[in-house]
Amino acid sequence: MGRQKVQDTLQDKCGIVGIYSFDDSMDVASWIYSGLYTLQHRGQESAGISVFKDGRINTHVDMGLVSEVFDNDLLDLLNGNVGIGHVRYSTTGESELSNGQPFVERENDFIIAEAHNGDIVNSKLLRDELMDAGYEFKSTTDSEVICHLILSEYNKCGDVVEAIKSSCSKLIGSYSLVLMINGVIYAIRDPLGMKPLSLGGDEEFIVVASETVAFDSLDIDYIRSIDAGEILEINKGVQKSYYLPRGEHTANCMFEYLYFARPDSMIFDKSVYQVRLNIGKQLAKEYPIDADVVIAVPDSSIPATLSYARHSGIPYAEGLIKNRYVGRTFIMPTQKDRDIAVKLKMNTVDEVIKGKKVIVIDDSVVRGTTSRTIIKMIKDAGAKEVHLLIGCPEIISPCYYGIAMATKEELIAVDRTNEEIKDAIGVDSIGYISIEGLVDSIGTPREDLCLGCITEEYPTIIPPELYKEE
Repeated sequence: MGRQKVQDTLQDKCGIVGIYSFDDSMDVASWIYSGLYTLQHRGQESAGISVFKDGRINTHVDMGLVSEVFDNDLLDLLNGNVGIGHVRYSTTGESELSNGQPFVERENDFIIAEAHNGDIVNSKLLRDELMDAGYEFKSTTDSEVICHLILSEYNKCGDVVEAIKSSCSKLIGSYSLVLMINGVIYAIRDPLGMKPLSLGGDEEFIVVASETVAFDSLDIDYIRSIDAGEILEINKGVQKSYYLPRGEHTANCMFEYLYFARPDSMIFDKSVYQVRLNIGKQLAKEYPIDADVVIAVPDSSIPATLSYARHSGIPYAEGLIKNRYVGRTFIMPTQKDRDIAVKLKMNTVDEVIKGKKVIVIDDSVVRGTTSRTIIKMIKDAGAKEVHLLIGCPEIISPCYYGIAMATKEELIAVDRTNEEIKDAIGVDSIGYISIEGLVDSIGTPREDLCLGCITEEYPTIIPPELYKEE
């Protein structure tokens, strides 16, 4: 298994889509492709599509972006009116082809394809139990554990829904799942509802996806968020819901609002864009600063920056420009290499910055290395003062639920005062949104959010060996 050390930016695992066409003659692969394309921001390491036709699942998975993995010829070969798709970032399991999804397993009359977003914190224990029972694993990811577990439980009870319920009762962690079992789609969220999963459709299709932007690209209506703990069965146009045991509260991942989701998405039945506007308004309330201009670290912090400008009266300007043609960058061996990597992604507009007192707004600070480089760029462009405001409270603990974050020792906010963080990054002042301000901005009760990385209070048990690995 193993938890990887990562670069300063956050990574989430992953984006999932499931589509059921009411027309048996319709092929849905191109629709899944379109849905995955809009979810590319959720995973850029691998992409895969599985479709079901005549009792067979046809799958193609490869490393790379959706547009690199699939072309028209490949999509034409993926025939079937039911299908699922996946784009991946790795958090548990290495970045390699064997860990790409969907996973497919078959035994006798049972054939399953699975796409998973989240992280199962007790996956090592479950993997060991399944291996002892004779199951063989092709990957190192926790997602394959779920696939084998459902197959194992089905062999015991012979009922798909009961097998899913029994499997989920053994899982600790976060999971939004799209399963395709014998041509039937099952959309599932864990009982705490940590990761988003939404339902859309029209008179021809039913679609489930990590974010509602997938529905926009397909020109279908958003219906609702899949409930926490819901197992939604989609078969021949008929939808039936079953439920896992649930507690009184959910634990929606707050980082989905701050960073991962596209601003034009609805997640957990809320507008991501509106939440980010609320964060900017709250920052203006908590940190009234005398400055000449406010700029965003593109792209996810742009709505909050616009809102800060609107409520503070300080002009907004594009002081940092993102190079949208830079793909993935690898972890660089030296600080100079890392600085160059940041500059490949971003550059300053000197006319906006020179001689000005500048407020910079970013969505989060993890290790602080990227922030340090960006601030140096702004100062080198001639800024008189630089004040950094952060739309996320201080990150003081790792995430165990699907965000590839730095280890505790690497987090800049651990065992440092804000004054020490300010000096380490090189700004004239730094301000983090308060936890209360963030909760108010999201508009969800605090007890229904996962805030583990900023409070060290996790919504599930965390196995001791994971703590030791940090």
